[in-house]
Amino acid sequence: MKKICVIFLVLVSFFFLSSACSDETSLLPKPSILQYPSEHKKVDGEEVNLYCTSWRFAAETNNLAPWSTIPAECADYVKDYVMGRGYATDLESLSEEASIFASSVEFSGDGKDIWVFDIDETLLSNLPYYIDHAFGLELFDHSEFDKWVERGVAPPIAPSLKLYQRVIALGYKIFLLTGRKETHRLVTVENLINAGFQNWDKLILRYVGNREFLLFIFPIAIFLCVRLDLSFFLSPCRSPDEQHKMATLYKSEKRDEMVKEGYRIRGN
Repeated sequence: MKKICVIFLVLVSFFFLSSACSDETSLLPKPSILQYPSEHKKVDGEEVNLYCTSWRFAAETNNLAPWSTIPAECADYVKDYVMGRGYATDLESLSEEASIFASSVEFSGDGKDIWVFDIDETLLSNLPYYIDHAFGLELFDHSEFDKWVERGVAPPIAPSLKLYQRVIALGYKIFLLTGRKETHRLVTVENLINAGFQNWDKLILRYVGNREFLLFIFPIAIFLCVRLDLSFFLSPCRSPDEQHKMATLYKSEKRDEMVKEGYRIRGN
């Protein structure tokens, strides 16, 4: 019993001694804690680069909460990226991978294998517009962007043009699906052709307007829809509220329509 008490007193004494000691005089070894070098905190440029790279990756993978502008501290980062070799290299890599996949698909031979392309920042570059609008630091202005679209001078994205020509050569039908307005059809067609994009099978734009007004002004549209299968006249009759839909919802619905019509979307 006396031996047990002595051990107990020793343990109690050790406990209080350890508690009273400072970190430097602690008798027990401290657990290993990962600590970054203090120099890391001093390199503001590196911190910004790491943060902006993480932010860009999250944005590209659609893992960000709704955002309206790029972070202010990332202005130079975004500018350097889109104007430099990094952006071009990413585009070239994606185009090459898509081309390899397109070549691997076995066609059924019924003409229902399609490849869906967006237009803005997929086939056509809006970089000249964003250069004039602080590379995304400014709030997006739909009216200003419409003015840019109406100029019809957006340059092609070279790797996308290469992929576009490749999938046509392989025998895919090409559907162009864009959030641009139906009223921009003619200027969009002209811009695409001038940029080297031709021979698509369908161009789907977002209808904005009033269904009743369309039927009043263009009563022949119904005839064209039924007899000549001009789907760009028919889509306004079916979807008078497309202007109010989120881009993701609008495009998802359009792709669903393609599938219901029997098409197989091989690339998108």
